[in-house]
Amino acid sequence: MRTILNIIWLIFAGLGLFLGYMLAGILLCIPIVTIPWAIASFRIARYAIWPFGREIVSKPTSGVGSFLGNVLWVILAGWWLAIGHIVSGLLLCVTIIGIPMGIADFKMVPVSLMPLGKEIVSRRGAFDRTL
Repeated sequence: MRTILNIIWLIFAGLGLFLGYMLAGILLCIPIVTIPWAIASFRIARYAIWPFGREIVSKPTSGVGSFLGNVLWVILAGWWLAIGHIVSGLLLCVTIIGIPMGIADFKMVPVSLMPLGKEIVSRRGAFDRTL
């Protein structure tokens, strides 16, 4: 079921999100100072293209630097990315087949707001981390 949902997601939402996050990552690589956000953008792009069966978890080793970077990210870019995910999630929820994809879009809101200090793992990997 995850594969079918991922293929439908790829066609209707995933490819556009993937390309957008990849473009943002490339642009963020231009100034040297923003490379940590570029890496986070590339990580979100990999999640955005194939989200079903994967989870976003916090890195236990992230510290104050990630927090300060996330505050700056929210101010400069995170809020409009989150709004974009909410709007597209609502549009996807209009149809019955789109509800799971809308929920996947809503799951991207926290990582689009605060991408530093997060990692994307398979559902089994997320379960293993909690043990």
